[in-house]
Amino acid sequence: MVIEAYLEAKRKEVDAFLESILRGDNIVKGDCPGVLRDAMNYSIFAGGKRIRPILAIASYEAVGGQSTTILPVASALELIHTYSLIHDDLPAMDNDDLRRGRPTSHKVFGEAVAILAGDALLTEAFHLLVSEGLDRVSPDTRIRLIREIADASGACGMVGGQTVDILSEGKGPDKNILYYIHTKKTGALIKASVRVGAILAGASDDELYALTKYGEAMGLAFQIVDDILNVTGTKEEIGKSVGSDFSKGKKTYPGIYGLEESINKAGSLTDSAIDSIRILGESAESLREIARYIVRRRS
Repeated sequence: MVIEAYLEAKRKEVDAFLESILRGDNIVKGDCPGVLRDAMNYSIFAGGKRIRPILAIASYEAVGGQSTTILPVASALELIHTYSLIHDDLPAMDNDDLRRGRPTSHKVFGEAVAILAGDALLTEAFHLLVSEGLDRVSPDTRIRLIREIADASGACGMVGGQTVDILSEGKGPDKNILYYIHTKKTGALIKASVRVGAILAGASDDELYALTKYGEAMGLAFQIVDDILNVTGTKEEIGKSVGSDFSKGKKTYPGIYGLEESINKAGSLTDSAIDSIRILGESAESLREIARYIVRRRS
């Protein structure tokens, strides 16, 4: 498998679906204020890799899913991820001027509109999860999907991790807090992405357990690689200032464990993730290749 071709094909599928809901004949085009719609689209179509929706699609396919029913669920994950980036960049939080090589939302639209654009994307995500595209999915499954994504996104997931990340800046090394931040702020939504694809496809208990272990390992590995790139990458590669984590006193793997051990840890987690889905055989090859891609990426 050529993973770059797979990622590009799935990214185009997700982008086409996002185009249809954010720029098509729907509520966002109709009654939504123009500046709010523009701010939403500015961040959504800023060139993201769509890793979370693609993980959901790959997991869905790995346990036999074959329809486009996954696209509303996968796209909801991207809307939530993008809302979190908009809010993360705000002056009251990480105060970043660049995201994906472009001025951050609040730099273009102002803080108030940026906050509201994030709010709107989050709300639109849950609108997708009850959309007509999921009409053939049982109510029990739809509720389960909503619960999975809400848990991963909320106070005990991504938002909780973001909170501890902000509050622990400059307070010195703490391995337990570092692990909490990374597994919640980044890892929770990545794990949920893998799980919801499997749940929608009707995964068995054993399949879901294997994919959960994969998602846990890759969620942490993804953020460790981000930490590494913040030290070793270039501004052009990572789309924002290099060394910003260190300057803000953030807890990172290279900051606590050193660069070499961090690289080894990311590799070990990737190996563990790949091993965890061996029961899925060839159907999970895309997930294995995505894991290898994540650990070697430069952006």
